[in-house]
Amino acid sequence: MRPTPLPGCHWDGSPHTRPPRRFLRVASASPSRLLRAGHSTRCRHCGHRIDLYQRTDRGPIALHPAELAIAHVPEACRWHLSGGLAHPHGDGSNWCRIPHAVLCPARIPACPLSAFLKDTRRDLAVRTRRLIDTGALTPAPPPAGTAARDDPDHAGRPVVQVLLVRHLAPAPLDAIRCVAQTRHRHRCTRTVLAQGRPSGRWRLLPTGPGRGQPALTGTLMAVYDLGHLPHTEQRRWRAQHCPTHAATLGTADLAPAAWQAFDPQLHAAHIHTRLPHPPASSRSEG
Repeated sequence: MRPTPLPGCHWDGSPHTRPPRRFLRVASASPSRLLRAGHSTRCRHCGHRIDLYQRTDRGPIALHPAELAIAHVPEACRWHLSGGLAHPHGDGSNWCRIPHAVLCPARIPACPLSAFLKDTRRDLAVRTRRLIDTGALTPAPPPAGTAARDDPDHAGRPVVQVLLVRHLAPAPLDAIRCVAQTRHRHRCTRTVLAQGRPSGRWRLLPTGPGRGQPALTGTLMAVYDLGHLPHTEQRRWRAQHCPTHAATLGTADLAPAAWQAFDPQLHAAHIHTRLPHPPASSRSEG
């Protein structure tokens, strides 16, 4: 005897119609505007997976995806996650996360390594060599250690002043890419600097003090100042969005904004004492 199907269902009880698809959304109160898929990427130098999390004090930090026992990790390298943010030191448990820079075989570790971390670092180095030998990885070239501080045509990472705070840009002005996610779940290919939108002005400003350090007296540096722009336009730059995604409510990010808090001592190689020639503001504003 055949069973009598329920109304609106197949003979096996499955519904005729599928429920509507539910799209991922980001809560407005979330400390990070990233979808979970945007937290994971791969290191450009070793090819291994890293998880990106926002810190409470500065920009994002790349953490090793696996938890490690605190007995193997120095206290200065322990991190824990809470509320979507990365916090330094442990949280009282026997497990912690460790920055990828400590284990990356292409970098020099910033803290002393235990025997366990040395073995883990050696295993990652072997995997990196396999990726390179098979052609699956082309290591990124190491960043230039020094830059010409008096080069008038410098096109490296400029210092940008937005919302009264100076940041070191992740790339040249015309190459700062939008971090928003498109409809096809890919990262937007547009840039933050857009044609037809008000642009900043290159100015020579005094070098500000670093973290508890005095200012570099008598030194003027080239700064791309956005202070004269409307507040909404400065927020768009700070969020690293193109004009299209800045005007879209509920836009999710597929990568963290890559601004770095500018420190004149740490970022001395990016300090330029002359304006670009011709200034970018004169080319864009006509």
